[in-house]
Amino acid sequence: MSSIIGFIRRILTGLNPPVSVPTPESGPLNFGILGAATIAPIAIVTPAKNHEETIIYAVAARDKAKATAFAKKYDIEKAYGGPNGYQELIDDPEIDAIYNPLPNGLHYEWTMKALAAGKHVLLEKPSADTAEETRQMFDFAEKKGLVLLEAFHYRFHPAIQRVKAIIDSKELGAIKHISASLAIPKGMGPKTSDIRYNFTLGGGSLMDMGCYTLNVIRYLSSSNPTSVISAEHSIFTPVNSPASFKPNIDRGTTAMLALPKNATASLKCDLAMPLKYGFIPPMPLVNATITLEGGEIEIYNFVMPTLYHSIKVTTKDANKKIKTTVEKVYTFADGKMEGKGEAWWTTYRFQLEAFVDRIKGRTPQTWVDKDDSIANMHWIEQIYAKV
Repeated sequence: MSSIIGFIRRILTGLNPPVSVPTPESGPLNFGILGAATIAPIAIVTPAKNHEETIIYAVAARDKAKATAFAKKYDIEKAYGGPNGYQELIDDPEIDAIYNPLPNGLHYEWTMKALAAGKHVLLEKPSADTAEETRQMFDFAEKKGLVLLEAFHYRFHPAIQRVKAIIDSKELGAIKHISASLAIPKGMGPKTSDIRYNFTLGGGSLMDMGCYTLNVIRYLSSSNPTSVISAEHSIFTPVNSPASFKPNIDRGTTAMLALPKNATASLKCDLAMPLKYGFIPPMPLVNATITLEGGEIEIYNFVMPTLYHSIKVTTKDANKKIKTTVEKVYTFADGKMEGKGEAWWTTYRFQLEAFVDRIKGRTPQTWVDKDDSIANMHWIEQIYAKV
């Protein structure tokens, strides 16, 4: 019963957190949002309500009416729209930082424009279409003395950090294999008209869900792959597609990677897993499993752990007797680690804390740096190139 009550409390409070009213003394940062995207409320608007140093000051959309409606709904002071709306928001002298949740194919253009205008940028993942674009953005941010962060929000939550701490302690020995899956059944995922199925906008399962699976493999192993052993893509083809349709988007991808020290890794991502027998949806896959010399760690729901997660550690003693322990780490204190936060803080709230800390010159609890972002995009490209 207590776990159910805790779940309800986390969800309700996370979606409607206590409001922290910024004061002039706190020196709040004014944020502008590029695009009235579906992800924006959970990723930045709601977390900002609970941070005394942040204000969602403006939003821009191609459609002015959409921007105005979004601003009214979320009590945002300014709305920009029309063909110049994005640039007008970026040029607003009152704005300190930009949240960029635009389609992947637009990340590079508008992040570079925001940096050129002297704005810090919280950039949705994946960072860009290519590793070279990612490198150029971070190089420019460094040159301008600005903060640029790729929004791998799950990395800021204590649950995944607890898993890494167990691995890094070496109590279970060296890593032998890591598998990571993020896949949803057909009907739960995006519609066929969604930008995730649009090649020119940087769509594809590997670009969307797959960037998480690759990132968690790299993060937990503290390494980059040494090669792509194999890769297979399930190509998206809409029903009744015309003869002129060009199949150039992966609906799903699986890959096997070689890691240093003879370890391996596998990833699976899918925007629309086929229904079993044509009508039974498979269970969503949201887990990572780490096989080590002395046991196994499985984290369920590493991407959105505030909702619910579990960290299961399985070991064998000298008599081959199996021992299993299960942890739930909603705060850093739960995992005997140092860090701020409440059990109801979402991954996005933890991320915002780190982003603001970095801008304010404080040391964030953790970070996703330039080399990390470039490497993730590089290995996405390598997986695509394998086929």
